[in-house]
Amino acid sequence: MQELIFTLLGIFVLLIFSALLSGSEVAFFSLSKSIHNDLVLSDVPRDKLIVHLLDHPKRLLATLLISNNLVNVTIVILSYYVTFRQFDFSTAPLFGFLIQTLLVTLLIVMFGEVLPKVYATEKNLKVAAFMAPAMNVLNKLFTPFSFLLISGTNLIDRRIKNKVQNVSIDELNQAIELTYEEEDDNAEEKDILKGIVNFGNISVKQVMTSRQDITAVESDATFTELLQQVTDSGYSRVPVYTDSLDKIDGILYLKDLLAHLSKDDTFDWKPLLRKPYFVPEKKRIDDLFKDFQGKHTHMAIVVDEYGGCAGLISLEDILEEIVGEINDEFDEAEELPYQQLDDRNFIFEAKTQLQEVYKYLDINNETFEEARVDADSLAGLLLELSGHMPIAGQEIAYAGYLFTVIEADDRRIISVRITLPESAPENEENETPEL
Repeated sequence: MQELIFTLLGIFVLLIFSALLSGSEVAFFSLSKSIHNDLVLSDVPRDKLIVHLLDHPKRLLATLLISNNLVNVTIVILSYYVTFRQFDFSTAPLFGFLIQTLLVTLLIVMFGEVLPKVYATEKNLKVAAFMAPAMNVLNKLFTPFSFLLISGTNLIDRRIKNKVQNVSIDELNQAIELTYEEEDDNAEEKDILKGIVNFGNISVKQVMTSRQDITAVESDATFTELLQQVTDSGYSRVPVYTDSLDKIDGILYLKDLLAHLSKDDTFDWKPLLRKPYFVPEKKRIDDLFKDFQGKHTHMAIVVDEYGGCAGLISLEDILEEIVGEINDEFDEAEELPYQQLDDRNFIFEAKTQLQEVYKYLDINNETFEEARVDADSLAGLLLELSGHMPIAGQEIAYAGYLFTVIEADDRRIISVRITLPESAPENEENETPEL
């Protein structure tokens, strides 16, 4: 009889442990971001311990699962001992098995899982603070087992993520093509969906305004000259530089000048400049979009690997990758960057970005992926293909496409004629290569 009492007492204690561990799982992982931020700033030791545990969420979860399952298995073993050693079910073993299974399941689910998790949902911070020291000890105790469990799950995660990333963009583009195959009236909607699908794979360098096309103001300009240049530019934000574009002092907002229009050339307009935001060429535009939102800015200066100015990118440039060209009431209608000679021949300015060429001619990005290497413009692609500076009249063929240099000098290619293949597939997927 005494042995039975101790066994039942052990089961009761283990149920309490199971409840605490189940509640802890909900408590730790249901803490809101605001509560977490408060804990980070707190000087209370238990708050710091909670933050320390949450800094390694996979390890914490592994410890909770190992501990909880160990406790529950022990409960099952003890319940088996009580059922079959203390009571005689030799004449009806199935009945004994059912009693043990139903009773233990009810105890564990009700008192070891449901009730503690409901309570922990309402009192998550209180439960987390109470269990933090114990979880810290268990974290250290089960480190070898946690390491094995985390390593196994990380391997599975990587394989699943790689598989998803390899097929998701292709499948989505194919699905869009099939969906809108016979619906010409929804071409704009189709382009928007494609823009969203490829948004995360486009780099800043592919959509920026290149250095030679930037409209900027020198810092030594008089106030009268400044007003004239800003008015002529038609832009609401203009970079200001000293000596060259590699030394940009700041960004001048047109609205900051409105209160000073009556000033003369003695007015020092330099304090109106705002700090420029610099980004690397290889930054993805989806990340830059988030930065723009967080920093409440609409423009960034793109720098190359040596820190020199490579170009400029605005929020409008990013949004145009999804919704297409954006023109306000002050914008003049822009001419297309190419001239169409017939169904297969087009003349482009050589400085046109490859991303634009793909878009206008509906060419699959992967067509020139192997050849383009680091090139982002049509001229850069031809330099990669030829290996030298082409001369006017030179023809370069690749993947069924014929490029004819229309105009060039000793330093650069100016214009190019592109002849599409006779069997060029129309409506190819406008995928963006991963750099």
